[in-house]
Amino acid sequence: MICGTGVDIVDIERIRAILERHENRFLKRVFTPEEVEYSRKKHDHVYSLSARFAAKEATLKAFGTGMFNGIGLKEISVNRTTGRPKIKLTGKARDMAHKMGVESIHLSISHDKGMAVAFVILQMA
Repeated sequence: MICGTGVDIVDIERIRAILERHENRFLKRVFTPEEVEYSRKKHDHVYSLSARFAAKEATLKAFGTGMFNGIGLKEISVNRTTGRPKIKLTGKARDMAHKMGVESIHLSISHDKGMAVAFVILQMA
């Protein structure tokens, strides 16, 4: 049973501009070291970071909280060890998923023509 959905779209050039002005601060506040490391291996790492940012926002929307319920963006991470990307939750995000009865999180991300998009489905058993 689906207990939450969220979608987010991000202007990649907006993320690029933030990185040009506040790269270290932005990366440390938003992304895990593993996300930064993975993205830096890409031809244009801003596309990868933008898609991950959209995934974090879409996950918050799926929870129905937005960014105002104390969940930090670093508590939601996008991992891609093999095949499709997966959401990993820690801290308050993990606790909220547990309280909601979330058994699995489905994620689809993409980027093209200056935009990155993410769609998240929270599924109960």
